[in-house]
Amino acid sequence: MLGFASAMAPDATRRRTGDLARGGGSGSSGNRIPSAPESVGVEEKDLIIIGSGPAGYVAAIRAAQLGRSVLIVEKDPQPGGTCLHRGCIPTKALLHSAGLFAEIGRAERFGIRVGEATFDVETARRYRDGVVAKNARGIEYLFRKHRIESVQGWGRLGAADEVEVERDGESRRYRARNVLLATGSVPGELPSVPVDGERVLNSDQILTLDRVPESLVVLGGGAVGCEFASIYASLGCAVSLVELLPRLLPLEDEEVSAELARVFSRRGIRVYTATRLSGLEQREGGLQLTLATEQGEVEIKSELLLSAVGRKAVVDGIGLKSCGLAVEEGFVPVNEWMQTGVPSIYAVGDLVRTAALAHVGSAEGVLAVEHMSGVPTLPLDYDRVPWCTYCEPEVASVGLSEAEARERGYDVMTGKFPFSALGKAAILGKTEGFVKVVAERKYDELLGVHIIGAHATDLIAESCIALEVESTTEELFRTMHAHPTLSEAMAEAGLAAAGRAVHI
Repeated sequence: MLGFASAMAPDATRRRTGDLARGGGSGSSGNRIPSAPESVGVEEKDLIIIGSGPAGYVAAIRAAQLGRSVLIVEKDPQPGGTCLHRGCIPTKALLHSAGLFAEIGRAERFGIRVGEATFDVETARRYRDGVVAKNARGIEYLFRKHRIESVQGWGRLGAADEVEVERDGESRRYRARNVLLATGSVPGELPSVPVDGERVLNSDQILTLDRVPESLVVLGGGAVGCEFASIYASLGCAVSLVELLPRLLPLEDEEVSAELARVFSRRGIRVYTATRLSGLEQREGGLQLTLATEQGEVEIKSELLLSAVGRKAVVDGIGLKSCGLAVEEGFVPVNEWMQTGVPSIYAVGDLVRTAALAHVGSAEGVLAVEHMSGVPTLPLDYDRVPWCTYCEPEVASVGLSEAEARERGYDVMTGKFPFSALGKAAILGKTEGFVKVVAERKYDELLGVHIIGAHATDLIAESCIALEVESTTEELFRTMHAHPTLSEAMAEAGLAAAGRAVHI
């Protein structure tokens, strides 16, 4: 029998609020782990960073601003890490292309008549790759601007103050007062669902797909799975989305999850929640899958299967044992300052058990560098992490869900306002979704905001500020919001929480 975890796993097990002094465990880097050839020479730096993703390169820039000499080690030819080359940026570029394609198909309702639209995969790929290349050049420029030295190769700890970099069979050693580990993560894989790169793909491999398949099953209903399901549904592919847990996006508010499943179904995406993949067979021309649902077994055929069952931290081959660093449940344990059990070594981003999000890694990188440099700083508040999923409709949230707020003992009040009541949403032809606010009754403090609908991932920024300044719902709705805009829904949701909704 085949089972699988949510696409957010192991993220689904990472508390949204985060444990400080968290743990991690063994995992595979997904890359060749080089042997340790003979070293040649030693150079010294204030700080060595292994990994140039959003956690590593932002930390490097902050360290340079503080006057520290920095060396950053990256295994790939260009900086940027998974986020830039295999994650955030290329997937959102593809989402944009797919969204435009779908929008053109609806253009006639806005008075625009065009011929039959076609999707050119190769041209879309060139556009996507151009966006990635531009961002990589931008990071390289920032390195030059801040006099940050970078070297390509596989970096591993040799001692608490030493990093060995291997490339093309040669090795060079560097010493530093501090080392920051920012090695990131790779796609996870279930033993029962082996990825072959042909019929069964992971999230890296599907980005290289040279066609739009006729049918696709997406295994995992977390952010990655929902985004790729949305992309290929927009391109005319028959998509089935399978999630083991009872709902899509299991870390989001339950009402948001229910709305997303409803909209996906209206878009023609077959959604199976509380469902386990119990059989997978290779057949001529495709795959035969057996799904164990609450109602019984379902047989479906598909050209391709996307395994979107989470990511695993790169902890192997980076020399942790040489420094006596432990790995617990797939992650490197750190304290609230991102400091490991070896005081001079810090770890950030996907390597630690916090939200596996680029902006979280960047914030942790800055925190680590400021702490090691003796600069006054504060631990991160993981209750204030914005979560964004860029499917259609978009989903974004910050703070506590209604269920989380009740679990913490708050006397909860909520307010909800639908996009269907917004003039701007009607203008855009995107009236699905809502804004929901969660607050506590005694002091009216805002605890969380949850959005599903057009431009949700941009709209959430206002709520991040509101939580940062400990806003009340009254302060939220008394803040004048321009008309007609989508952001009016924020004020209206606050009014709804107070029992004063105007436009519903």
